[in-house]
Amino acid sequence: MTRIIFDLDGTLIDSAPDIHLAVNLMLSEQNLAPLDLAAVTSFIGNGVPNLVRLAMQARDIDLAKHDACVTSMAHHYDQVNGRLTQLYPGARIALEQLQRDGHTLALCTNKPLEPARQIVNTFDMTSLFDHVIGGDSLPQRKPDPAMLLACLMNGTGLYVGDSEVDAETAERAGVPFALFTKGYRKTPIEQLVHSYAFDNFSELAAIVERFTNPPD
Repeated sequence: MTRIIFDLDGTLIDSAPDIHLAVNLMLSEQNLAPLDLAAVTSFIGNGVPNLVRLAMQARDIDLAKHDACVTSMAHHYDQVNGRLTQLYPGARIALEQLQRDGHTLALCTNKPLEPARQIVNTFDMTSLFDHVIGGDSLPQRKPDPAMLLACLMNGTGLYVGDSEVDAETAERAGVPFALFTKGYRKTPIEQLVHSYAFDNFSELAAIVERFTNPPD
């Protein structure tokens, strides 16, 4: 059977509304105007420190305050995590089917580990994943391949993600990549290196089957 590694934000869950809320609560502490959802969504993918840096730059905040702003945003996100976040349609059904079929599943996300575990627990998905690696689990973050390779546990498998960061991570790790096209990607699909692409989780089982048992 196949080991399948999933990104989280923009792949299994649409967490942008909660992240947007936390960023704007951080900005409100600076007496600054909020950012719109599209802007904050475009910042997602490279981890919280990078997201906060981009938000600060958008509101001309002195980057000397970066550490304090990261702490503030993380605090607010801990308070709102799961309030507005939703699973993408069909994601849970697909995960449960893959597990029933004997595949092993893991999470590889740049979201810090504790918020990642919190949202997985909120959606009662803890039993679906045998391993979760967050953005603070290792010294490296995606697109460095170390996180993905750690999830693979010296084996082979398929990586499922939604973004430019995920595509680069898979390419650098030498791992086949299945691109979920309804996430936070900004680059045209054809410009991202991928082995498979899908826009509905009902398609994922067939992709895994093709990966596991490629045609002659």
